[in-house]
Amino acid sequence: MNRNTTQLDVAEDLLGLLRATTTEPRTDVQLEALTLAVAADLPVLLWGEPGIGKTAALTQLAEALDLPLTTVIASVHEPSDFAGLPIVGDDPARQGVPMAPPDWAVRLVRAGKGLLFLDELSTAAPAVQAALLRVVLERRIGALQLPPGVRIVAAANPRSSAADGWELSAPLANRFVHLQWAHEQDVVVRGLGGTWPRATLPQLEPQRLAESVDFARRAVCGLLAARAALVHQMPSSETRRGGAWPSPRSWDMTLRLIAFATAAGASREVLSLLVRGTVGDGPGFELLASLDRMDLPDPELLLADPAAAELPQRGDLRQAVLDSVVAAVRARPERARWDAAWDLLVRALETGAPDLVVVPATTLASLRREDWDVPAAIEQLAGAVTISRDADQAAARVKATARVGR
Repeated sequence: MNRNTTQLDVAEDLLGLLRATTTEPRTDVQLEALTLAVAADLPVLLWGEPGIGKTAALTQLAEALDLPLTTVIASVHEPSDFAGLPIVGDDPARQGVPMAPPDWAVRLVRAGKGLLFLDELSTAAPAVQAALLRVVLERRIGALQLPPGVRIVAAANPRSSAADGWELSAPLANRFVHLQWAHEQDVVVRGLGGTWPRATLPQLEPQRLAESVDFARRAVCGLLAARAALVHQMPSSETRRGGAWPSPRSWDMTLRLIAFATAAGASREVLSLLVRGTVGDGPGFELLASLDRMDLPDPELLLADPAAAELPQRGDLRQAVLDSVVAAVRARPERARWDAAWDLLVRALETGAPDLVVVPATTLASLRREDWDVPAAIEQLAGAVTISRDADQAAARVKATARVGR
């Protein structure tokens, strides 16, 4: 050790080695959902227990995206820090009183881009939350407009684990995409070993942009046209109002996220996190189910060529397709269509679980006209339908016996 080297210098060298980490491409659904929402220029709120790694994730995200990180602890600021401080000029009667922005906002404007991290949001007093409304939605701080290159991400702890925590106000909560941030053991272990997942912006396919927007609009508008009650549904409890819930504003955010996820080819898990984090679990699951049905084949095309039909592998989707085929025959009952539906049920039996054809086969049989001959396909289905019914009846008897024996 050099004579001029102190123990603090050695300690600093050791700290430098501990800080030295790297990143690697790795599937991380949470991180992918976060980066997609950031790419879509939507404010994101990360919910998680203290020490879960929310701040570390934001620091790594800013470095990976080459965005200067500006951290603002919401709970230690006054409302005027976000609404702006009044500055009286030479002639306020003629010029008015401008609202001067804080220095961190000025730095963001000068940089032209950045990641504004609003930390400890759930410990901010209601007056501070009210002042943040304009920051989050309009990107304005006092008289200053943040540039388009600035993205906003916030973090909060649940009220039960926050120091002097408050519930988020409904107007502020409805401006965010809410993501539950939880630790994954393998990610933490590998990260502590020096390698963390790499945050990268989603790769949007230029040729899919128009198609993605059309798909997102059809998905959201189709659901809301059928379920008018979902357009605006503010929860009754204070706690739930501080999370994700459906409103025209949050449906607009959802539409944008679906378009971005479609253009990026994001997984269903990522889309599920984003949709439920915008309009809540109930409406979110309804929308996801609606998205699944949008990809289902047209029953008329299936009836036109049953031999070439490709049925979904997922049981619930396959059941929906078979039910739609039977409904199409019911709507326009013709002998050729009835026969084609039987051929389709045989194909479903050969390529999937037999119990899925029981209800469609029973319903289709009830549509037979007196002058229609019984097709040969029914014989192929008869055994499977009988076996499936017997199995259901046996299961029901076992269940009934178990209840009696209690």
